[in-house]
Amino acid sequence: MYELPTYTKIWRIVQLIPFGKVASYGQISDLAGLPGRARLVGKSLSCVPEGMSLPWYKVLRSNGQIAFPVGSAQSQKQIGLLEQEDIFVFNNRINLKIFLWHPDLHELLWKLEY
Repeated sequence: MYELPTYTKIWRIVQLIPFGKVASYGQISDLAGLPGRARLVGKSLSCVPEGMSLPWYKVLRSNGQIAFPVGSAQSQKQIGLLEQEDIFVFNNRINLKIFLWHPDLHELLWKLEY
């Protein structure tokens, strides 16, 4: 079982995703030093403490698809939050060529904690 420090590391990285950008579950797990643990990222996002502000809605499947079922309340909420950041959603999917976060060297060296 993973402990809170692992989740905290994931949450810190999700907080770094800039306005108007998204990341995949796998990308977040890699940046957290947890390669191959994309499902753990999803689990950690479902365990965010109440009152913690976290842009969970910016984390998507590796193909840019929203993980919630099409038309569900969660999917609609996520789409609404993404559109507030001018991230366009078409057929429950985001164009990663346009909106994928590519951390620069400064972010990798100074903002990510290993």
